[in-house]
Amino acid sequence: MAITISTRRGPLRKTCPVESAEAVEPPDGGPHARAGGGPSGPAAVGAGGTRTERAGAGETRTGEARTGDRPDLRYAAYARERLAAMPPPADPEAFELAYSLLQLAYLLVTDLETRIHRPRGWTLAGFRLMFKLWLLGPTQPARLAEISTMSRSAMTNAVNTLERDGLVERRPVPDDRRAVEIALTARGETAVREAFAEQTRREREWFSPLEAEERAGLTGLLTRILAARPDDAP
Repeated sequence: MAITISTRRGPLRKTCPVESAEAVEPPDGGPHARAGGGPSGPAAVGAGGTRTERAGAGETRTGEARTGDRPDLRYAAYARERLAAMPPPADPEAFELAYSLLQLAYLLVTDLETRIHRPRGWTLAGFRLMFKLWLLGPTQPARLAEISTMSRSAMTNAVNTLERDGLVERRPVPDDRRAVEIALTARGETAVREAFAEQTRREREWFSPLEAEERAGLTGLLTRILAARPDDAP
């Protein structure tokens, strides 16, 4: 493309390249990504991590509800675009799924611990142990460790902490005097009921963006992943 610029010394003719599409600016203002929508097709992540999709002559911004003003989500969108331009073993889809699961798990655990469990003097792991005892009744430590995917030493430490605070107790097994069971105390059962009610309310807040059918579908997908996890995983 040629343009003419008027100067004091007369007209100056200059040839400029024509860009085929808008460049994509990463959220941190770093190097520009590819033009033409990037390797992910017609969609591209623009400044602020907003995904733009071309629809005929116009454009629609579909990522606003996805990322909003969340810096962690803007970063995830940018990272996915960068990975999409890399050769294998880079896998942008696997990254985005794993990142979202890990980020959600981290934020959810942190929120529940900070808001509900730490003020009561225990961790979320401690609550989950007491919750199992509330549902199952007295249970042997080995069984608790198995269903909690915890080592026996970690289980012993957790039980010791809860026992010290008067929330659980060790009882002899009637048919095997050498074995013991872990059971909730009356104080522990009251504490679990109260914390469970508060946690349920908070969980509903977290999952409120999803309809009932969406929640059921997501639960089914996560259960499928858990059931098919690698054999050498915990």
